[in-house]
Amino acid sequence: MATARNPALLVRPLITPEGVDLRVRLADAGTRAAAFLLDVVIMVIATVVISLVALFGLAGLRAERIQPLFIVWIILIFLLRNAYFIVFEAGRRAATPGKRMLGVRVAARSGAGLTIDQVIARNLMREIEVFLPLSILAARGGTDVADTLSTIFGLVWALLFSLFPLFNRDRLRVGDLLAGTWVVEAPKVALLEDLSQRQDPFSSKFKFSVAQLDAYGIAELQKLEDVLRRDDYFALKAVAETIAHKIGAKVEPVDSKPFLTAYYGELRAHLERKLLLGNRKADKHAR
Repeated sequence: MATARNPALLVRPLITPEGVDLRVRLADAGTRAAAFLLDVVIMVIATVVISLVALFGLAGLRAERIQPLFIVWIILIFLLRNAYFIVFEAGRRAATPGKRMLGVRVAARSGAGLTIDQVIARNLMREIEVFLPLSILAARGGTDVADTLSTIFGLVWALLFSLFPLFNRDRLRVGDLLAGTWVVEAPKVALLEDLSQRQDPFSSKFKFSVAQLDAYGIAELQKLEDVLRRDDYFALKAVAETIAHKIGAKVEPVDSKPFLTAYYGELRAHLERKLLLGNRKADKHAR
């Protein structure tokens, strides 16, 4: 495919609320499919374990008591299937274990922080895209015309939705299209380093007041961390100028990285102290 020969075709601008272009690279269809299959394997293993535990626990019950519990088991499996994706993607890393293993994550196409509404929307659509047609295929029980037609219908349905990312330039699922998200590469370079502990010989000269630290919240802290990890000069300069203007500080272009490193460390510590007191500031708009 063209994208395999020219990876630059998958590079997209990602403009943050501060007007900084982070330039992300979209995950290709093969990587997304492989991540999904890894997640399915993990869910199947979890389902088998839950089922075995349930079987051993229900072994002594009579048949009339097992049926309602079987319905409960079906509901639990449905919740597991959906909660798995929602819980992991709503987390700080915005990625399921399968995505993390392959170095990709979910991001909002707007450049803002990923919201729980977007995560729920994109993952509930997966029920219609994948699991519902698979349920239709699994439910066929004979070889008559009706079963044959339902099999064809289920296959066509599954193929249409599974191949949808191949026919749009941003490799979007229908769920991504509706939720305003996409899946981007998240390289593991330097992810083991705790930026709040980074010691810069020049960062100690920057001190911030409580009012200056209150200007931003958790969402902006995460964006700032992304900028520092990318270590791009122009992005660092643009973000440093934006933050300095907002909080009323002065910073020279040569001091952009030390300034941002110092501000990140103090902002993170400030927000963690406030969380201990039950005061959560989600973003700069929160009061």
